[in-house]
Amino acid sequence: MSKIRILIVDDIKNTRESIRRILNFNTEIEVVGEANGGSEAIRQTERLNPDIVLMDINMPDMDGIRATELLSYRAPSTSVIIMSFQSETEYMKKAMMAGAKEYIVKPFTGNDVINTIVKVYKKDSRKKEILHIPSEPLEKRSPAKIISLFSTKGGVGKTTAAVNVAVELANSQLAKVLLVDLNLQFGDIASFFNLVPRKTIADLAQISTIKYEEIRFHMLTHKSGVEVLASSTRPEYAELITAEQIQQILNEVKPHFDYIICDNVSRFDDISLSGLELADEIWLVLGMDIPSIKNTKLSLDIIHNLNYSHKIKIILNRFDKKSGITIKDIENSIDVKIDYIISNEEQPFITALNKGVPFIEAYPNSNAAEEIRKIAGKVLEKPQEDIAKNEPVKIKSFQKIFGFGR
Repeated sequence: MSKIRILIVDDIKNTRESIRRILNFNTEIEVVGEANGGSEAIRQTERLNPDIVLMDINMPDMDGIRATELLSYRAPSTSVIIMSFQSETEYMKKAMMAGAKEYIVKPFTGNDVINTIVKVYKKDSRKKEILHIPSEPLEKRSPAKIISLFSTKGGVGKTTAAVNVAVELANSQLAKVLLVDLNLQFGDIASFFNLVPRKTIADLAQISTIKYEEIRFHMLTHKSGVEVLASSTRPEYAELITAEQIQQILNEVKPHFDYIICDNVSRFDDISLSGLELADEIWLVLGMDIPSIKNTKLSLDIIHNLNYSHKIKIILNRFDKKSGITIKDIENSIDVKIDYIISNEEQPFITALNKGVPFIEAYPNSNAAEEIRKIAGKVLEKPQEDIAKNEPVKIKSFQKIFGFGR
């Protein structure tokens, strides 16, 4: 019999080491890795494909229950055994509902944990044999739908829309969602999630050949299940990244996700144009002020010249009936119908942002949260369309006209 491959997940290093020492005494068990939290557990499981994950419940970044729920979808061939000091039935019930196969209470003996591992492994092995389930995970999903958000100025809520739609997509059907921060100098997506990036897109740019395994290592996992590829930690690092590398990154991650959402910088440059070129949909976000409306009209003209008009969806953010401008006025000004409207609820937005919590989680009953759910619902109900991609030469000619390039 091949060895049982184990991943140990606990935020306390000494606990992980103690469990590893116990398991090393058994010749049928091999500890293939460790993780110090739920987010890292998901990354390590996808990379190592262990037979069993020993998962602690109480961890700071993402608790073991949520991590187990995500793994039941992302790594169905891997079984989870929950470890906890909590012996109450309610905790056990939550763990089993999330997809855990067993629940063991700390402190446990070496025999306790080894016997539980062997029991779960044998039971799952028999099930796989009967149902002819492959032990290796199969990637069956269609290539991701890429949605690229763009605005002509900051402050209109483009990043807010990107973050909250991503969270709703991830929560609604446990879809695999990647959020890419293409505002390379001053991107804020990590802050919106209260995440601290250790690796960013700028670090990826130092790798000669960018492959998915390396990109995955640079992602952050939010407790909602959204994966985040953060922008540079310092503005000067943005110069290290080229448009070609952005295209390479997006092409590499596309087969591994259901949805990829790109939050672009508020200007037309080689990086944002790469995001727009590869996008299946371009969401143009505008506010209810005259400069935003005027510049949106100019942007639509440029997008039309790039032959991307068929990709456009218009989001009117922070809609306020008291502004003195009607929806009809805006549509007449930009000559395009508005697709989505998000209400103006400034105080909840600011409060949620300062807490590092997406407002759809902090204020799920707000009008804005309901409108985000409607937007995500439209995305989910639409079949993936094969949209013809424009040749890269269009970007080059655009760069030449406006003097872009590096």
